[in-house]
Amino acid sequence: MMENLILYLKLGWEHIVSLEATDHQLFLLALVAPFVAKDFKKILILITAFTIGHCLTLALSSSGTVRISSYWIELLIPFTIFLTAGFRVLHSTTGKKTATDFNSLYSMAGLFGLVHGLGFANTLKSLLGREQSILVPLAGFNIGIELGQMAVLAILLMARQVFQSFFPDGTKVWVLAISFFAGAGSIWMMWERI
Repeated sequence: MMENLILYLKLGWEHIVSLEATDHQLFLLALVAPFVAKDFKKILILITAFTIGHCLTLALSSSGTVRISSYWIELLIPFTIFLTAGFRVLHSTTGKKTATDFNSLYSMAGLFGLVHGLGFANTLKSLLGREQSILVPLAGFNIGIELGQMAVLAILLMARQVFQSFFPDGTKVWVLAISFFAGAGSIWMMWERI
């Protein structure tokens, strides 16, 4: 059992940190662009909301409860990145920050986690094969995802810190640059998947 847990933990980690995980990485970039290291608790809650959504649809899809065409899911994933980047640009240019903005982010992270989870469900189903229970694989995979997200975020926060040391008043520039980068990447992914 522990061997299976470690195997799926590794798969979850690779699902976020590998070169093929661009969609998750761009989503994370857009989601947390304005945050700094002192906001780590807020960031952790956001990425956990994403992981919960991801886990839920992985479980439902792997069990056969939910079935959606992979074509549409593969188009929706970059669209979620585009929407998140657009949210960032809009809020960066208006300069408004309210509690409802953060509640919107929680909702977006959870909802978009549902979509991203559907994107990996078929792969997970084939990996599970005839496993009697999906509990251990699902737990291992999602713990790996959470750890991978934290690693990506640590790199992003360090890059943000370096940027701030050169441009102390550059928060808006940072957020806009990250958002445009993520948005452009999402448009490219949608174009390739049409």
